[in-house]
Amino acid sequence: MGLTQSVPTPSPSPSSSSPSSASPPDGSVLAIDAGNSKTDVALIGPDGSVLGAARGGGFRPPVVGAEQAVGSLAPLVEEAARQAGRAGPAGAGHVSACLANVDLPSEEEELTGVLAERGWGATVTVANDTFALLRAGVGDDGEPTGVSVVCGAGINCAGIGHGGRVARFPAIGRISGDWGGGGYLSEEALWWAARAEDGRGEPTELARALPAHFGLTTMYELIEALHLGRLEPGRRHELTPVLFAVAGAGDEIARAVVERQAEEVVTMAVVALGRLDLLGEETPVVLGGGVLAARHPLLDDRIRELLAERAPKAEPRVVTAPPVLGAALLGLDRTGAPESAYARLRAHYAPAGDTAPADDAAAADDTESGTESPSEA
Repeated sequence: MGLTQSVPTPSPSPSSSSPSSASPPDGSVLAIDAGNSKTDVALIGPDGSVLGAARGGGFRPPVVGAEQAVGSLAPLVEEAARQAGRAGPAGAGHVSACLANVDLPSEEEELTGVLAERGWGATVTVANDTFALLRAGVGDDGEPTGVSVVCGAGINCAGIGHGGRVARFPAIGRISGDWGGGGYLSEEALWWAARAEDGRGEPTELARALPAHFGLTTMYELIEALHLGRLEPGRRHELTPVLFAVAGAGDEIARAVVERQAEEVVTMAVVALGRLDLLGEETPVVLGGGVLAARHPLLDDRIRELLAERAPKAEPRVVTAPPVLGAALLGLDRTGAPESAYARLRAHYAPAGDTAPADDAAAADDTESGTESPSEA
């Protein structure tokens, strides 16, 4: 399965051309990071400067269809182009789109075609957003090799080996063998807490802490509130940090859940490293997404322990910069940008005082737990 699909976009018709869209590509990049809950668009100059940027809502082609999902990006692209002083289409040299809910090559191909029809750039590449995390977490010189694991509401993993070899997983949920992420963890916490309260399971502090988070006193009250819609389903994600807090205080049930999450993260990373023949050399393992970027000590430490046992040469790196950075870097790779462009772009998105690509602040996702789709994981 390939990393991306790439096709030239059709030339604008004379009736719809504007001076900016009719001019030759200028080496700029239209970077798109489209997640389940939010979308970031940035227009990047050939020198790596951010010319314009915009943020909007979620991107859900499985729910609304590819055409409508891409159509929802149009106002954001127009705003980024407006900030850059461009009238009409963005007119970028290349469109680099890293998209959630694009988990299969067939989905990449479909979205590439739909994006190409928009005429926002001379060429288009589409990749799952896990590759944006990976690109943001590796260096800008030489062959980009490494593995990334994203853990948001679900979990996903992808890797690139020597010669451009790719390892990836469908990451569609339990039907594709996945376990973990904020959504899964909150459900698991509810399951254990409910059974603890009614006597079917072992005692756990979760039975008190979960309802208390919502100002309730029992799991029965919380179950009723969720079932009857008095609490919005999306608020279940608020329980993931509660789970980590209870685990950190020593609760055995909560700790077991967190440790299983660490096991799943490391299992995916090690399998990907093995597929790419990278277990025998120093290789970045880039960790991102809300659950991992939050750096919960119990989870973070256990992941590092397991990696040290099973992949001693792996170099874990937690990244936190906006994932649109990774999409933009992939775009600069396509346009043949100079080294200085990468440095300028990374400096724009780096946390204060940190511009290095290969450490814990390199780039990839927000720190809020459980806000992305299972495919973003």
